[in-house]
Amino acid sequence: MTVAQARAIEPAGPAETDAFGPWLQHSTLIVDDEEGMRSFLARALAPRCGLVEQAASAEQAAELVSRYHFDLIVLDIALPGKSGVDWLAELRSGGFPGDVILITAFADMDTAIRALRAGASDFLLKPFRIDQMLAAVKRCFDRARLARENYVLRRALAESGGVEGLIGDSDRAAELRAMIRRLAAAPSTVLILGESGVGKEVAARALHEHSTRAARPFVPVNCAAISPELIESELFGHVRGAFTGATDSRNGLFYYAQGGTLFLDEISELPAAIQTKLLRVLEDRRIRPVGSNREIPVDVRIVAASNRDLAAEVAAGRFRQDLFYRLDVLTLRIPPLRERPEDIPALVRHFMLQLAAHLAVPPLPLYPEVMQALRGYDWPGNARELRNFVERSLILGHYPLDALEREADESAERSGAASDGERLAEIERRHILAVLAAASGNKSEAARRLGISRKTLERKCALWAIAGA
Repeated sequence: MTVAQARAIEPAGPAETDAFGPWLQHSTLIVDDEEGMRSFLARALAPRCGLVEQAASAEQAAELVSRYHFDLIVLDIALPGKSGVDWLAELRSGGFPGDVILITAFADMDTAIRALRAGASDFLLKPFRIDQMLAAVKRCFDRARLARENYVLRRALAESGGVEGLIGDSDRAAELRAMIRRLAAAPSTVLILGESGVGKEVAARALHEHSTRAARPFVPVNCAAISPELIESELFGHVRGAFTGATDSRNGLFYYAQGGTLFLDEISELPAAIQTKLLRVLEDRRIRPVGSNREIPVDVRIVAASNRDLAAEVAAGRFRQDLFYRLDVLTLRIPPLRERPEDIPALVRHFMLQLAAHLAVPPLPLYPEVMQALRGYDWPGNARELRNFVERSLILGHYPLDALEREADESAERSGAASDGERLAEIERRHILAVLAAASGNKSEAARRLGISRKTLERKCALWAIAGA
């Protein structure tokens, strides 16, 4: 390296560093056969990036890429053995998704065209100034950030339609908002519990927006809506060829939530194998894409939610106990709408204004007798059901209260049938327990006396959380 080149890449002072800002979530690989160039670039990028590695050849670089996740590669074209352009073409064909800045001391138009066709994100000619390199790095990281944010926005729009569970004038609603503000300040995992439709995602978004991660992505994922075969790839990503149909590498939702919040809704629906992998991620803060032999560090806050009693799911053997304890650091319980009917008028007003604007129709008057009727209904679907009722009212031009009355009558009939079923289930439970006690806890003998299989007996005992004999 010449003196002029060395001076040209001298690291920036504090003012330049402040102007470009830190990129501590990103990792960079410098590939150049000149030790001086590698050292100077590393000296400039190390204070700004979370990880900076160096390689003197394409072969060394390939070995590092197999072990680490890199967001950016600064790659010299003229390398001993395999050229930088040839290795870049191999990287892209292998599905490498990161940015690559090519650098060279000898270049012409043909070289530049080859570099761009091979998949280069940027191209710099030596000797370059360090501010030129930092500007190129910033462009790459800005593109990656915008790509993540666009992905998150598209996903949020696709999954929009959540309920406004935090709106209301009741003491319960005020307590809920105060609790969210307290929990948001902590970095810990939060478990949100509540019936379907109460507004668990809205609460999760509020936790994110009041936290120090508010400027980073909020990524919601409904665990129940993704098939068990795809959930691992959706969460952790995959490499090309990891499974049939994986024609390209793909980043997972953990990657897109980097620095922000990942909301795992209906977490009780996760398959057992994924529960194990999620536990490891929570403990190690690293993910491994499907088909990859390298781990990627992640900085993500987990907010999980369930409409089921996870403690009961653990007792029944359907949810890992260690994962439950790892998730149940801070718990937020959202009450159903029937327990806070005084919030119904405020929710109706909110939905009315929101949906009237969306449907381009005038809002309906909020008659006192209508509000009284709405407060007298149980709303088994909670705020989501109330929102649907308001939307249907706007479309019809009147409040279909007769439909609510029919639903209430049908619900009462279903409740009665359920009560009969519960009484029969209790009789069955007492009988089985009595036979099991008479058999001194011997499940094989008890199953023989009951005329059922031992497996059936064990399943029923597990549901009642009885210790095995």
